[in-house]
Amino acid sequence: MADDGSAAAADPVTPMRVAFLGNARWSVPSLDALASSPHRPVLVATREPRPAGRGSKLRPTPVADAARRLELFLREVATVKSGPGFDALAAAEPEVLVVVAYGEILPRAVLDLPAVMPVNLHFSLLPELRGAAPVQRALLEGLTATGVTTIRMDEGMDTGPILLQATETIDPADDAGSLGDRLAVIGGRLLVDTLDRLEGGNLEERPQDGALATFAPKLKPEDEVIDWSEPAEAIVRRVRALSPEPGARTTFRARRLKVHRASGVNDGFEPCHSRPAGTVVAASRDALVVATGRGSLALEEVQLEGKRRLSGPEFARGHRVEAGERLG
Repeated sequence: MADDGSAAAADPVTPMRVAFLGNARWSVPSLDALASSPHRPVLVATREPRPAGRGSKLRPTPVADAARRLELFLREVATVKSGPGFDALAAAEPEVLVVVAYGEILPRAVLDLPAVMPVNLHFSLLPELRGAAPVQRALLEGLTATGVTTIRMDEGMDTGPILLQATETIDPADDAGSLGDRLAVIGGRLLVDTLDRLEGGNLEERPQDGALATFAPKLKPEDEVIDWSEPAEAIVRRVRALSPEPGARTTFRARRLKVHRASGVNDGFEPCHSRPAGTVVAASRDALVVATGRGSLALEEVQLEGKRRLSGPEFARGHRVEAGERLG
């Protein structure tokens, strides 16, 4: 009997009418994924260009650049809560409003615009790490795994019902840049899957358990400062969480020094309890090692204010760092 292919053929996905909100670099993989799917956005809204870099030239968001590359209809607005931004969203008549790293708490008036629902992609396994900095906080807290979650948005901070989730292992070598980039790509795939299932009517949402919620508030300037009295492993986590930007920092000879990469060492250096935390234990062609509250820390990549990045040993040689000097 001839096979007409009907048993193996999947039902075609009907495109959903999507409006997309995003600003950050980590929003872009989701926009790319949607643009390559049946659910190509009919509108992309992002923040207006802001002054940046030398000369303070106006710089568009990464999402604006991506929307132009993808030839999507783009609106750069101050906000979507009211005014031209809100009007553009309303005129798009979306079935689904997709929000990825947009950075605004959206009011009920905006959340009610899509005919089906507003969907947010969050970079954690909710209800774990609700808030603005889930990638950085996962590293600061020493988690071994995290993930991405799509939720039906409500007016709370990442409190809406869960739609889909995907788990990702945190590699010991990950920093916020590498982990966030990887989660952004996984999240793009999860977002398309979410919309496919929404369109197919086979997606069941489940409420979050608020009793299990943890929080990931935005990092403050004081979070960037290395406290050398902390254990070496805690300082390593801080360095990873703040890399590549803005960078964990300390001071060296009264100048700001960023630490971009560091690792704990256990190779016979003088026990840290015999030297104050922050003291340089070794400065050689092979290593730049600093005492901490517990254990020693090898500074693998550093950057003195106004200078380029150097390996720890290069920095030690170039600045003639000597054992016994203090950081911080």
